[in-house]
Amino acid sequence: MYAKKKNFIFTAACAMIIMLACGLPGTAAVTEAPTTEAPATEAPATEVSAPPAEITSSVQHEVIPVGLPAQQSGQAADFDASNVLTNGSLVGGDRFTFGRFERPFNANTMDVYFSQLDIVETQVFQDETWVFGSITVKELNANSSSADKYALELDTDLDGKGDWLITALKPTSTDWAVDGVQIYEDVNNDVGLEMPMLTDENATGGDGFEALSFDQGKGNDPDAAWVRISPDNANIVQISVKQSALGSPSKYLINMWAGTSLLDPALFDINDHFTHDQAGAADKGLEYFYPIKAVSEIDNSCRMAVGFQPNGTEPGICPVPEKQGSPVPPNASCPSGTFKFCTQQGCFCSPILIYIPFEPPVVK
Repeated sequence: MYAKKKNFIFTAACAMIIMLACGLPGTAAVTEAPTTEAPATEAPATEVSAPPAEITSSVQHEVIPVGLPAQQSGQAADFDASNVLTNGSLVGGDRFTFGRFERPFNANTMDVYFSQLDIVETQVFQDETWVFGSITVKELNANSSSADKYALELDTDLDGKGDWLITALKPTSTDWAVDGVQIYEDVNNDVGLEMPMLTDENATGGDGFEALSFDQGKGNDPDAAWVRISPDNANIVQISVKQSALGSPSKYLINMWAGTSLLDPALFDINDHFTHDQAGAADKGLEYFYPIKAVSEIDNSCRMAVGFQPNGTEPGICPVPEKQGSPVPPNASCPSGTFKFCTQQGCFCSPILIYIPFEPPVVK
């Protein structure tokens, strides 16, 4: 009798130990296949969720951009707002209803100027593999916010609606990196709604660039897009994107952006998601809307045509000067009050007003 009771207690104790062992943390992993058996060349998933902060360490890059081509495909200047606060000059080039923003200032008071958000010149380059966007800002302040963003917007079917948006957080190195770089596509073609670049009255804003195809090295091609600070100029942000990631367009319109939280792919076109009253205006001449309000800390450039000769009616197009004037070297500066404009015939200095192609009526 005692022996049977002893055997029963021993058997129950063993069962209890087994049950407890099954519930111990980490024991389930023993039955799973070791992670080292996964193939090293496994392709990244097409659809990606928010990645961890350091994802590039697990990505093997094969095609990395080197230098920009010697010959540029387009160049356009943008209004330099650095003197607005010091000498009281008017802000030029800001026309909300036409999708033109010159707002490197804080909201409501406009008494803080953000030099890292003030685009003063843009250039586009391309070769067989890459499209390069070069964004020159007044000063890429090392102490600027980590939320600062830069972007290229491309219209590849020339209908005025942006088709691709490549965004990048402010780079910290002159080496090419994919950190902070994303590619978005407008698959449902609702960017710009019915009137691209123009404010659609009484229209409900679409969902912008809704499809994320590349996220900091994750996507079909881990080498699709990169960003760096120019090794030749500390105030230039350079973004490169593979032609193949954009469908290898033979011609396109391109413009460039600088901003913070408002540079959101879901908010394009921005002037379809805010009313003029909400957005405000940077131009004191528009006294009913002045100053800027909800739409602040953002700047964009006019659109350059690549691969074709524009007729001047394309939405947002950089206009060709009526009088080109005397040619200047490509690396030369133009006198105050003029912009440098480069075409296939060379570079010229042109009056600043030429770069405001449309003057909307003043609404009071």
